[in-house]
Amino acid sequence: MERIRCKWAGTDPLYVAYHDTEWGVPIYDDASLFEFLILETMQAGLSWITVLKKRENFRKAFDNFDYRKIAKYDNKKYESLLLDAGIIRNKLKLKATISNAIAFMNVQKEFGSFSTYIWGFVDGKPIKNKWDSNNQVPANTELSDKISKDLKKRGFKFVGTTVIYAHMQATGMVNDHTTECFRYNEV
Repeated sequence: MERIRCKWAGTDPLYVAYHDTEWGVPIYDDASLFEFLILETMQAGLSWITVLKKRENFRKAFDNFDYRKIAKYDNKKYESLLLDAGIIRNKLKLKATISNAIAFMNVQKEFGSFSTYIWGFVDGKPIKNKWDSNNQVPANTELSDKISKDLKKRGFKFVGTTVIYAHMQATGMVNDHTTECFRYNEV
């Protein structure tokens, strides 16, 4: 019997694997939360599959998404990123990645961890939605508006409400698997 998935997962093996193993699984460790924040930033205006296909290249280019190292990137490193054909070479997104690493560490100092901060918006546990189809899933919510506004106030860039809602979905802050999807009850 074939598994029923969220329709957006399609048939691309990379997309299906991402859907089946990662998307919507609650993430509480700062390193992974930062990785997804960067990937969602890179995705702004593009398709998620574009970012997924470049994920390993991003991992290499961004020192395995080590925010401590990224926060110290100098102009020479920034220029080398602009020349890296394996990643998305948007100047503003690359600059945002560096400044977001700094802002990320500032949040850690204030809250003890980024996880404590971000999960505090949902009282530490995922919101379980009940969508019958992908058409019902919103691109943003009042909560993503609130988080986006707070992150911007803290110096984060490329963290609009749609990017933040996608981050919430990816990191399991919200369960937006459709009710017919086999992952709905698993996550």
